Amino acid sequence: MRTRLAGGLVGVVFGVTLSWTGLSSPEVLREALLLDNAYLYLFFASAVATSALGLSLLRRASVRALLTGEPVAWTREAPRRPHVVGSVIFGLGWGVADACPGPIATQVGQGVLWSLFTIAGVVIGMVLYLRVGDSAGERAGGEHVDALGSGRRGRHAASGAQAA
Repeated sequence: MRTRLAGGLVGVVFGVTLSWTGLSSPEVLREALLLDNAYLYLFFASAVATSALGLSLLRRASVRALLTGEPVAWTREAPRRPHVVGSVIFGLGWGVADACPGPIATQVGQGVLWSLFTIAGVVIGMVLYLRVGDSAGERAGGEHVDALGSGRRGRHAASGAQAA
């Protein structure tokens, strides 16, 4: 329950931030994708730099996650084919919809009617992914690989992953 409450709070703060900064605006996204305005890229770069520095400091200080108590840690992994394919699909969807999943949820929350079609596409894509993953897992003897590359036996391995 505590983890869900924290996740909900983080989601609300993230949605308000997306809305407040204009990152849920199709115009801002379109200008960035057409390389007419660097605002989005500068915002992303500052977020990546801030999180990289913050996580590095937390890792060096051997800090544990507040909700799970696990050490703040990660493993480095060389990009593989699924990473490249996934990023291309993500980019194409972003270009077509003028939004990625965070801003789509924010647009729904703002009452932007046409975003319901976009969120429906996201949900359909997730359902198709889960069905294809189940089919591939059954053919491979029930082995699933989650987003971190960890293989697990059984149905929907990613749903058993711990939230940080």
